[in-house]
Amino acid sequence: MKILSIALGFMFIQQSFVTIGKVLPAVIAPPILLELNIDPSWLGVYVGIIAAVSLAVQAGCGSVIVRYGALRISQVTLLVTGLGLVLAMPGLIVLMVLSAIAIGISASSTPASSHLLGKYTPAKYAPLVFSIKQTSVPMGLLTAGLAGPILTDFYGWRSALMSVVGMCVLFAIVLELMRDEFDNDRDLTRKFQLSDFKGTIGLVLRQGELRSLALGCFAFVGLQTTFIAYFVIYLTELGFSLIEAGTVFSLATAVAIPGRIFWGWISSSFINPRVMLGLLAIFMFITVSLTGMFSDNWASWLIVVVSASVSATVFSWHGVTLAEAARLAPSSMRGAVTGGVLSFGQFGGLVLPLIYSLCLSITGSYQLGFFVCGVPALAVGVLLLHSTLKFKA
Repeated sequence: MKILSIALGFMFIQQSFVTIGKVLPAVIAPPILLELNIDPSWLGVYVGIIAAVSLAVQAGCGSVIVRYGALRISQVTLLVTGLGLVLAMPGLIVLMVLSAIAIGISASSTPASSHLLGKYTPAKYAPLVFSIKQTSVPMGLLTAGLAGPILTDFYGWRSALMSVVGMCVLFAIVLELMRDEFDNDRDLTRKFQLSDFKGTIGLVLRQGELRSLALGCFAFVGLQTTFIAYFVIYLTELGFSLIEAGTVFSLATAVAIPGRIFWGWISSSFINPRVMLGLLAIFMFITVSLTGMFSDNWASWLIVVVSASVSATVFSWHGVTLAEAARLAPSSMRGAVTGGVLSFGQFGGLVLPLIYSLCLSITGSYQLGFFVCGVPALAVGVLLLHSTLKFKA
């Protein structure tokens, strides 16, 4: 239990820093876009590049994790996250593309941490442990939302990015302390092959339960990525200052910290995980659609409440999904199967922000895109509930 606690703590911090690095450019996007004279719709392209690279990385990282070890890959994700932020600082379009590619490579963070925790976690407590680990994401979002705008206001957006670079490099060094223990299952004979992509995706598609998880990830990650990319700039368009918008973003995402643990506990003890995911999916559609109805006539407290409701659904499903994926995977393929399921999520993270960007560029309205991007979650929710009830019958 002690080693599990250490592993959980290390993976929590690692994913928190990676999350901060991934979302900070979107959180402080208004001054970046203003200085570089970039249309806001191009933010969806930046996010889409990250998702496209993440898709490939998560689909093919299984063998790499087995060969080099989950902890080593965790260190790499921290370093490439820092590299991605450094590349964004000059403000050149070509380097922005390279920045998105580097940050996309950090997507191996989640499969690596899932592989590591799966080795030490009893099956009964997997949903709860994985949910606790995944609270690192809202913790990263909260930190980015609070600290990012303040650092940007005082020191500029480049200094805000640089502060995260330092944290990523420092913790990558700290992780080396536990490498002998955490990477003791690495297999140096394992080779990476292009067929790994086909094998991983094929395994997910062949197994019905994994396939439905993958469809859920497509809708959930896509919706989450879209919300992160455009929510802060959406609020600034409604009259919020950058610091005010970042604070609302942080207050909302903070709900996902207890939310992920709560849904994990419920799924471990009372409700079938697939039923839980189906219900969450339907409420995702409802809460995100309400977000699309915001106007300058709405009271600030009501915007915070609705945004928190989004966080309780769109940002709170991860632990349940990852625990299910790890449960269904062969023990030697936990990282590969998790990555395969999540790669469908990255495809959603590529497609839905681009759809939102298209809606924005055509209509000039931030509202419509939220509703349109919520529709896949509604469809998945109905599918998950129907398939679970059909199976029981």
